Amino acid sequence: MSASSSKEVILKKIREALIDSTPLPFPLSEGTHSLYHPSQKDLEIQFAEEFTKLQGRFAFCVDIADLCNQLNLLLAEKKWAAIFCNETALKQQLSAAAFSGFSDTSLEACDASITTCESLVARTGSIVLTTASQSGRTVSVYAPVHICVAYTRQLVYDIKDALQLVKEKFGTQLPSLISFASGPSRTADIEKTLVTGVHGPKEVYLFLVDKP
Repeated sequence: MSASSSKEVILKKIREALIDSTPLPFPLSEGTHSLYHPSQKDLEIQFAEEFTKLQGRFAFCVDIADLCNQLNLLLAEKKWAAIFCNETALKQQLSAAAFSGFSDTSLEACDASITTCESLVARTGSIVLTTASQSGRTVSVYAPVHICVAYTRQLVYDIKDALQLVKEKFGTQLPSLISFASGPSRTADIEKTLVTGVHGPKEVYLFLVDKP
């Protein structure tokens, strides 16, 4: 059979197939329905479970005073003296509530950094960070330890919900970076051995404050 004849046979089969179209094998896979359905657990519980599975350190705080007390205890236990924060409002809030850990150290020389975030994704245990919430791109990445302060009102179930919050907050002026941090930085590229802290902090702490 010549090349032109083979081509005609293939085209004929395609034309016949287009005339009698085959129904979609998965009619519910067109993106109109959520792939993940919310669990029956509270968002706080689901986030804590998923976050700790990813080697994150989770702590619940009843209010700002409790947050500062737990932070001070953590710093004393770890013997951290150089805490970096680039967010003026957060520094003022914590300092007013008796947190004594901030210093004038640079990010490069700090023991840990403290930031806020945009939201928390319960399904994946992820912290949603932007250049707006962190006052830059580097604070949560370059420090050896990242401490994040979040509130229960920032909890959402899925990634699409977190992105919707970012869109509602910033409109057309989206931050230059939106990232989803799911626990400490880790890789198993080298001999399939899991190593943490390669591309980011070795430890990530999330302090969730109960706030209406």
